[in-house]
Amino acid sequence: MDSALEEIEFLALSANRVEVLDALTEGAATRRELEAETGASQPTLGRILGDFTDRGWITHDGTRYVATATGRLVAEAFTDLWETMETELKLRDVAEWLPTESLGFDLGRLGDATITVPTRTRPGAPVQRVLELLEESSHVRIFSHAFNEQSLEVVTERTVEGAQTFEGVFSPDALDAIAHDSTLRQRLEALLDSEAAEIRLHEGPIPLAVTITDDVVHLLLRDDEGLLRAALDTDDDAVLSWAREAHERYWRAASPLDVDDLE
Repeated sequence: MDSALEEIEFLALSANRVEVLDALTEGAATRRELEAETGASQPTLGRILGDFTDRGWITHDGTRYVATATGRLVAEAFTDLWETMETELKLRDVAEWLPTESLGFDLGRLGDATITVPTRTRPGAPVQRVLELLEESSHVRIFSHAFNEQSLEVVTERTVEGAQTFEGVFSPDALDAIAHDSTLRQRLEALLDSEAAEIRLHEGPIPLAVTITDDVVHLLLRDDEGLLRAALDTDDDAVLSWAREAHERYWRAASPLDVDDLE
C-alpha cells in the first residue's frame, strides 16, 4: 500500500507529470512536441521522461516517446481519480441535500452539472435557474412533491400560448397548496384546460423535485425542514435517461387530474 501511495503522490504532486503522461497516451511525441503541448521546459521534460522511463511507463526510439501499456493503465486510472475528486469538490457544499437514496445514477455523472445556490443578493437564484430553463423549453416534464407559484405561472403561460407541452406528476400535498389559493387555482385550471398539458396525481410520496426541460434535468435541493438550499441541472445522458424513466414510472402509477379533484 505504501509503495502504491508513493507512486500516486509522485504523479499527483506535479501537473507537468500528469500532462506529459496524458499526452503520451494519445500517441508518440518528441520532446519539442511535448514542450509545445504541455508548456513544460526542456530540463523539466528531461527529468519527467527519465522518471517515466525508469518506471516503465513510457518507451522511446531515441527521438519519440510513447506510453507503454502500464503507462496507459496508470494515466487512465489517475484521470478517473482526478475527475472523481473534481466532482466531489463541486458537490461538497450541496452533497448533504442530495437525495442520494432516490437517485438512480452514479454521482460521477454530475461532474459537469450547473449548481446554483442562494446568495445574499440573489436569494431566489435556484428558482430563477429553473424558470430560465422553463422559458426556453418546448417540452417540460415534472415529477415533484411541490409546484411553486413562479414555475406554475411560466408553464401555464407558455402552454396556453402553444409554445410548450407539459406533463406533470405531483403528490397530493403539491396540488393541495395550489387548490387553496384562488389565484394559483385559476392558473392551474387554465393549465388543465390546455390540450398541450396533462397533470396526474400520484397518491404515494414523491421524494424528489425534478424538472425535465427538453434535454436538461433540473433538481431542487431542500434540507430536512423544506428550506431550498440549491438547484442542480445537467444534460448528462445517464442522468437524463434516469429522469425520463423515473417520470414514466410515476406517470403510469398516477391518475389524471380533473378540475373537480381540486375541490
